[in-house]
Amino acid sequence: MFKDKLGNMIPHYNQKLFMRDLLAGITLFVMLIPQGMAYAMLAGLPPVMGLYAATVPLFIYALFASSKHLSIGPVAITSLLVFSGVSILAEPGSQEYISLVLLLAIMVGAIQLLLGISKLGFIVKFIPHSVMNGYTSAAAIVIGLSQIKHVLGIDLGNHLQVHYILIGALEKIMDINLITVLIGITSIILLIMLKKIAPSLPGALLVVVLSILFVFLFNLEKSGVQIVGNVPQGFPQFVVPSFTLETIQLLIPMALTIALLGFMESLAIGKAIAKKEKYKLNPDKELKALGLSNMIGAFFQSFPVNGSFSRTAVNHQSGGATQMTSVITGVFIIITLLFFTSFFYYLPNAVLASIILVAVYKLIDIKEMKHLFEVKPFEGWVWVITFIVTLFVGIQWGIIIGAIFTLVLLLNRSSKPSIVEMGYVKREKTFRNIKRYTEAVTSDEAVILRIDSNLHFANISYVEEKVKEVLKAREGTKWLILDMSGVNDVDTISVDTLEEMIDFYHDRGIITLFASMKGSIRDTVNKVNWDQKYKEQQNHLPLEQLLKAKGISMEKEEYVISALDYQI
Repeated sequence: MFKDKLGNMIPHYNQKLFMRDLLAGITLFVMLIPQGMAYAMLAGLPPVMGLYAATVPLFIYALFASSKHLSIGPVAITSLLVFSGVSILAEPGSQEYISLVLLLAIMVGAIQLLLGISKLGFIVKFIPHSVMNGYTSAAAIVIGLSQIKHVLGIDLGNHLQVHYILIGALEKIMDINLITVLIGITSIILLIMLKKIAPSLPGALLVVVLSILFVFLFNLEKSGVQIVGNVPQGFPQFVVPSFTLETIQLLIPMALTIALLGFMESLAIGKAIAKKEKYKLNPDKELKALGLSNMIGAFFQSFPVNGSFSRTAVNHQSGGATQMTSVITGVFIIITLLFFTSFFYYLPNAVLASIILVAVYKLIDIKEMKHLFEVKPFEGWVWVITFIVTLFVGIQWGIIIGAIFTLVLLLNRSSKPSIVEMGYVKREKTFRNIKRYTEAVTSDEAVILRIDSNLHFANISYVEEKVKEVLKAREGTKWLILDMSGVNDVDTISVDTLEEMIDFYHDRGIITLFASMKGSIRDTVNKVNWDQKYKEQQNHLPLEQLLKAKGISMEKEEYVISALDYQI
C-alpha cells in the first residue's frame, strides 16, 4: 500500500519507473539546493531553512497527493508573501521572526486542510485571471527589486513598495560594493547564457560552486562581500512554535492569502501536466496534501511551500513518473544537510539574489495585459489596478484591492444590463437587435425590448428608465413587449417595479406584455397574484407566438410582415 501511494495508485511500480524517478529526483535536487536557499533568504530566513522546507513536506505530499508530477517546495511569491506578512511583526532572521513564520506555516496548512476536508477547493475560482496575472507580474518586479540590496551590497531596509526601494537605492548609491556588484552581474549573465546554450546543465548549481571557489580563493568576504556563513548541519529539529491569540489574529489575513494563492498556483501547474499525461487531478485531495505538508513541515522548521512551475516542468521533462521523485529529492537534501552544509560557508548572498532575479523575470507578463485590453478592456483595467496596487501600496494588498475593484466593476455592469430593441429580419424569419441588423423591421404600434440579464434591486431602475426613454421617442405605441428569454431570476423589488410599469403605461393606453417568461419567473410573480391581476401579462409564449396570438403585425413602407411569416 505504501508503494502504491508513492506511485499514485500505479499497481506495478517497477525498476524502469524507479530509474525514471531517480533521474528526475536527482535533477530536482540539483535545482532545489540553490533555489531553496535563495527563497529562504527572500523570506527573511536563514538559507538553511530553504533546505529544511525541501525535506519533510516533500515526503508528506508524496503520500497524500493525487498529482504524479507536481514538485512542491519553496517558491518565490510565497516567500515574498511570508516576508511581507511577518516582517512587520518581528525583525527578519530573529528567533521571534522564525517562530512567527513557523506558526504561519501551520496556519496555512490548517486552512488548506480544512478547505480540502470541506470540499471547498472551488473557492479559488473566485479570484479572476486578470487579478492573478496582474498580481504575479507586479510581485515578480517587487521580488526582483527586493534583491537589489544583495546585488549592490547595501542595506535598503525591509521595504516592499517599489518607490521606497528605488529611493533607498539612490540615497545609498555611494555605499555600493563594486566587487559584490561584479559577482551579481556576472552570475546573472552566466545563468542566462547557460540556460540558452546548455539548458540541460544545472546552471544555478554551477554558478553557486564557482562563486564559492572564487570567494574562498580571493578572501573576498574581507572586502565586504556578504556571504551565507555557517550553515547548521543535521536533520531539522522538531520544534513547536510559541504563539498567542493576538499573533494568530495578526497572521490570519496573510495565512489565508498564502493558503489560497499557493493552492491556486499548485493546482494550475498540476492540472497542466496532468492534462498532458491524461490523468485526473483531485483538487480537494491536493488541498489536503498541501495542508498536511505545510502543517507537519512547520514542526520541522519549514516555511510555507507550494507547487513550483519551473521544478514541476523540469520533473516532467526529466521523465519523472510518480511522486517517488519527491521522496528521492528529499532524501538527497537530507544527505546534504547531514554531511555537506559546510561547503556553503563562502556562498555570496549576491549569487542567491541573482538566482532569484533570473527565476522571476519570466513572471512579468505585459503581453497578457495587452491581450486583455484588446479582448476585454474591463479585464485589462482590473490587471492594471492590481499591478499598480501591488507595486506601490503593498504586495499583501494587491489581490484584495484587485478583487474588490473587480467586484465594483461587475456590480456597475450588473446595474446597467443589456436592453436591446428588436426588429423582424425577413430573410432569417426571426427577431434581431436593430442596431446590429439595420434591415430589421420595427412596428409603429409595438415596441419590442429584450432584457439580457436577471432583474434585481440594483438594475431594475435602469430598466425602467431605458423603457421610458425608448417609448418617449416612439409616439403612438400601443404595445410594449418585453422579451424575457434572457431573464432567469427576479427579486421582490423588481416584481413591484414591473407592476408599477404595467399600471403606469396602461393608464396611458399602452399594454405591456411579457414574452418567453420562464417557469421560475412565473412561479415568483404568481406568488403576488399575477395569475389573477395580470393574466394577459403572465405569459410563457415565445415572442413570435405572442405576436400571432395578439394579431400584431410588423409594418414598414412597401411591404408587410404578418404573423403568418413568424417561425418558432
